[in-house]
Amino acid sequence: MSFHALRLVVRLSIVAACGIAATATSFAQISYPMVMSLKPVAVQVGATTECEVNSRYTMLGAYQVTVGGTGVSAEVVPPEMPVLKPGEKPKDVTKLKVKFTATMEALPGVREFRLATPNGASTIGQLVVVRDPVIFEVAENDSMAKAQVVTLPAALCGAFEKAEDFDFWKFTAEAGQTISFHVRCQRLQDKIHDLQVHADPILFLRDTKGSVLAMSDNTFFADPFLAHRFEQAGEYLLEIRDVRYQGNVDWSYCIEANSRAYVTGAFPKAVKAGVPTSVELSGVGLLSGPKGTVLVKDGTSPGLAVAPVMIGDQLSNPVGMYVTDLPIVVETSADNNSAMTALPFEVPQVIAGRIESPADLDCYAFLAKKGEKYSFEVIARRQMSNLDSFLRILNDQGQPVREDDDGRFGRLTSADTWLEGWEAPADGKYIVEIRDGQLRGGSGFEYALQVIRTQPYFQLEVDTDKTQLTPGTYGSIFVRVVRKHGFTGEVQLHVDGLPGGVTGVCGKILSTKGVDGCISLSAPPGSMPVASDIRIWGTATHSIPSSPPAAAGGNPDDVPRRCSTCPRPPRRTRSTTHLVEVAVTFRSKRTPSLSESAPIWWRVKLSETEIRLKPGESKKILITLERAKDVNANVTLDFMYRHLEQVFANSLPEGVTMDGNLSKTLLTGSDSEGYITLKADKTAPPVERQLTAVMANFAINFVMKATYSSPPVFVTVEKE
Repeated sequence: MSFHALRLVVRLSIVAACGIAATATSFAQISYPMVMSLKPVAVQVGATTECEVNSRYTMLGAYQVTVGGTGVSAEVVPPEMPVLKPGEKPKDVTKLKVKFTATMEALPGVREFRLATPNGASTIGQLVVVRDPVIFEVAENDSMAKAQVVTLPAALCGAFEKAEDFDFWKFTAEAGQTISFHVRCQRLQDKIHDLQVHADPILFLRDTKGSVLAMSDNTFFADPFLAHRFEQAGEYLLEIRDVRYQGNVDWSYCIEANSRAYVTGAFPKAVKAGVPTSVELSGVGLLSGPKGTVLVKDGTSPGLAVAPVMIGDQLSNPVGMYVTDLPIVVETSADNNSAMTALPFEVPQVIAGRIESPADLDCYAFLAKKGEKYSFEVIARRQMSNLDSFLRILNDQGQPVREDDDGRFGRLTSADTWLEGWEAPADGKYIVEIRDGQLRGGSGFEYALQVIRTQPYFQLEVDTDKTQLTPGTYGSIFVRVVRKHGFTGEVQLHVDGLPGGVTGVCGKILSTKGVDGCISLSAPPGSMPVASDIRIWGTATHSIPSSPPAAAGGNPDDVPRRCSTCPRPPRRTRSTTHLVEVAVTFRSKRTPSLSESAPIWWRVKLSETEIRLKPGESKKILITLERAKDVNANVTLDFMYRHLEQVFANSLPEGVTMDGNLSKTLLTGSDSEGYITLKADKTAPPVERQLTAVMANFAINFVMKATYSSPPVFVTVEKE
């Protein structure tokens, strides 16, 4: 056996914020802002656009905006605020101007953004980076007679602001010109936290008499896409509305209208980072048999990626690709439609293929030995391929031994198939067969199929996007492990990229039955507001066969030798991206400037932070809540991260529990003293200094709460 280091990365975002005022009576109503919409919802590359963010709950004091990816920056335009009278509460700011700037190198597409505010970080907002000038709708363009006149190409931005709202755009087209209209609307609302009902846009192309020349409804999920060749030069109208005639002030949209080719897919879909790859293209406005060159930036980590395609001397829109460091085999024109004509390949491998016509199926053959385990992953629909994959594993007689459809990726189900841990029942040749679940095929049905030997690995999950700190206090982030295929090892947690002055103590997720680990963050007194992305990652060691049985023609050891320094476990890791914000806040009865100190609401103090237990022993930890004057909100104390009695994280060692009968966890009114009794079961295994924390929770409303944490607590279970 040999031991290989496994590493998994979870990317997060952290905010250090300075606080805004709150009176004791309004304490329970304070919340971080929830971004509802952005108008206009787009920014042009090489330009700066002033947009208006609409939120639920105040954005007063917002001082920084973080934007995902590279090439896009943003700054808050401070609103004009009236001078407050003594004791007067500042008015809420639910509309805020933000300037977004995109460099010429910024990759077009959708970006996520957040605002850092004194009450914490906002929820996620969505921004579209476009190539053409951004035009925002005027107040009245709700009829053909009032159609807004625009010059194309352009990104047309508006909103279905009320029921039965119609938006009309008038433009001029030349004879023989093909113009495409790409709508982003419903897809922009998927991550808007508090937007309960989403838009369902429909698009009509009309002549000036009102006759419909073309229409489009659901192309990319609920969003339309329309491409039309204009036979006659003249003026035309574009109409967009909600298909149900519904409206909402937060239903923003962007229509990218231009005469460039629109690429929807590329074959082969699998590429190497830094290596120019010639691809055949599918899409709209392309010449017959179009080809181009795709280059994914060197250093891009293996996994899903987007990159523009060079078509002649022009760059296309970005297209979804799969970056891999495994060998790639590309489907040829040879017949591979049956088990008898299956294309042979070696494991591990990524197969780049295409379902070329309706009812087409592709077969690939490999050799396996009894007991060997394999994993099969399709990359197609997640990268906007039309393919709804369906996999079958066949024996050498063409008889099915396993079949699988949709795959589960974290908490999401996808039309992409992901079959993990299939075990060969006997020595011999096997065939993996892939087809469309509805027997469709043709242009745009490209896929990448990754086949590897199944090995132990782990995934990390973070189940929060809000962790508050105040200067001089602590906050906790809990990380959960998902163990796969026999991985039982201990995972050491790490954090990178903390804002200046903020420090972290990283715990571990214990082996075998351990599920959760804790990272304790602290901000020193006098912390200044700042925001930055952070990276949480874990390392572990796990024994795997150094020389697995080699199938004929196979690689006897497909574990990367560089895995001790790679950002992923050997051959299989999912790097999950979250914008989790850690807000360093302080609040008082007045509104301080961002550089002005103010008293905190409370601080959590413990009688001891080094807790040693013998099996069967209990220990009482006294907890004191240092409250700010006149703050009398009810507080619950807990070692576990839970909501409505459901536990989301428990970083206590195995066999150590809270004894509810010997604990005082509810502090009402101005009560500031409680206690929790920890008990070690008689069979609790020994563990040294497992990191955890006591949390003090107060309710913002029925479904939201804020948490303050104690200093790091280390729990040791001694040997009997």
